[in-house]
Amino acid sequence: MKAEIVTVGTEILLGDIVNTNSNYLAKELASSGTEVYYQISIGDNENRLLQVLDDSLKRSDIVITTGGLGPTDDDITKEVACKYFNQELILHEPSLNKIKSHFEKLNIELTENNKKQAYFPKNSIILENKNGTAPGAILKKDGKIIIVLPGPPREMIPMFENYVKPYLQNTTDSILESKVLRLFGIGESLLEDKIIDIIKEQSNPTIAPYVGDMDVTLRITAKAKDKKEANNLISEVEDKIRERVGEFIYAKGDTSIEEVVAKLLVEKNMTISTSESCTGGLVSASLINYPGISSVFMEGCVTYSNEAKINRLGVKKETLDTYGAVSEQTAREMAEGIAKNFNTNIGLSTTGIAGPEGGSNDKPVGLVYIGIYINGKTIVNKFVFNGNRQQIRMRATKALLNELRIELLKL
Repeated sequence: MKAEIVTVGTEILLGDIVNTNSNYLAKELASSGTEVYYQISIGDNENRLLQVLDDSLKRSDIVITTGGLGPTDDDITKEVACKYFNQELILHEPSLNKIKSHFEKLNIELTENNKKQAYFPKNSIILENKNGTAPGAILKKDGKIIIVLPGPPREMIPMFENYVKPYLQNTTDSILESKVLRLFGIGESLLEDKIIDIIKEQSNPTIAPYVGDMDVTLRITAKAKDKKEANNLISEVEDKIRERVGEFIYAKGDTSIEEVVAKLLVEKNMTISTSESCTGGLVSASLINYPGISSVFMEGCVTYSNEAKINRLGVKKETLDTYGAVSEQTAREMAEGIAKNFNTNIGLSTTGIAGPEGGSNDKPVGLVYIGIYINGKTIVNKFVFNGNRQQIRMRATKALLNELRIELLKL
């Protein structure tokens, strides 16, 4: 089955609200085995909505709309859907009674325009709204389906879960199953070059790369009669990908580099302290987001000035005078100093030039040294990041966490 998502509301086009409905519905439809090729947002205009329904149902079997089910004159979605199918609206007494009860509880007078929410085509499937006054509906004609849902997510999501999802599961004999691989330290172009033959051979499963900020995700999606068959198809492709780029895969599913590293620290019971200059506490904040990190995270210091590096971390004045604050030597002494001062297994350090000023030919904006002291060994890596000040700081943070992840996996 093919479906299209139509979000209705001029406020969406004006940017007054964020359209989260399409994101939610697309994921849910994919997991149910329903293919989605188009998503459309449209204002509260009858002629344009009629045209969208006509175009969509020529391409697809199902149109799911959200929004436009309220009591006012510009809430026209249900009425336009009925007009498109040439179906007459009639009063649905159970829905009207529920609306009356709602207004009575609030001690508010029920007006005539509120009653319009209780009118539906005679043969439609009416979807109860347990979180608002606007019911949804499933309209059918000549093998085509229009499903109208309310706009507010707190109303739309439960209605979809309770009624629409079971309905759709009865319309298809297959499911779509996906697995996401998350990679760090490899760019999209290099990744594609390493697995281009696998991508070109894809049919089922399919492989879709997505680029984030410094990381890349690969979504492997299989269509099958059940989850077991789909997962078997996915595993075959995943094994081929891991043979090529396994060293860059840091996680599966909905997670982050921060969560992966923090979990490793706790599991391996490796105590840690951080000394940050250019990142200004971002490394510490990233780790502290993880519940339970208090068992291993001892202390974090933002040692921004040279004086702080000397007094707090024991960085030698001669090192700073000879090599400067942004140097391999300073990063090394920072990492070793914080670990020694707080008696931790691991000490981390960052020092760099986040900009927008302060760079030179020898030390450009974006230059960052990251240090890792771990069980008596110190590793320092040099990076040159692009982007604005905040992007450079965030990228340095993620790069440091990834290098720490690699070292933890060796233990």
